[in-house]
Amino acid sequence: MYGFAFTLAIIALIAAVLGFGGLAGSLANIAMIVFVLALIGTIIFFVLGWKAAKKIIS
Repeated sequence: MYGFAFTLAIIALIAAVLGFGGLAGSLANIAMIVFVLALIGTIIFFVLGWKAAKKIIS
């Protein structure tokens, strides 16, 4: 998902340079939402993995 967010951000940057302001803004917003969702998912899986590893070790 991080790659998808990065790709959207690059496309938004190119669209902004070419003068497509509305499209660039929309793509930037979508990229931000995807990045935040990926970050939340990463944190959730990190905590779940940490708890599972803690149970195995104990």
